[in-house]
Amino acid sequence: QVQLVESGGGLVQAGGSLRLSCAASGRTLSSSAMGWFRQATGKEREFVTSITWDPSRTDYRYYADHAKGRITFSRDNAKNTVYLEMNSLKPEDTALYYCAASGNSRPLTKILPNEYEYWGQGTQVTVSS
Repeated sequence: QVQLVESGGGLVQAGGSLRLSCAASGRTLSSSAMGWFRQATGKEREFVTSITWDPSRTDYRYYADHAKGRITFSRDNAKNTVYLEMNSLKPEDTALYYCAASGNSRPLTKILPNEYEYWGQGTQVTVSS
């Protein structure tokens, strides 16, 4: 059984930084496409970033426009953990952040929630103004 557990959320002032973690059990993340999504109260789940891989097995990262330049997606295969480094946080970044995994590396830009089979419970990020 695959379990994804997010951590690292919290309350931060605008302009601050947070690093979210997503630890996996039951599945090797190095062979998984991974994604981060967020959901603000009263809104639909929104894509943040994803990692898949191209035919040469090189990681392919894709970022939503709102994440470009501020957010970095990385993974530590030895720890079976992925990370979401968020900088220059804004109040509009306030949301519940979820990590997701898929055994399918296609499409290369996995931006839809229904393209992932496994989900964590989420970690809350609150950015105060």
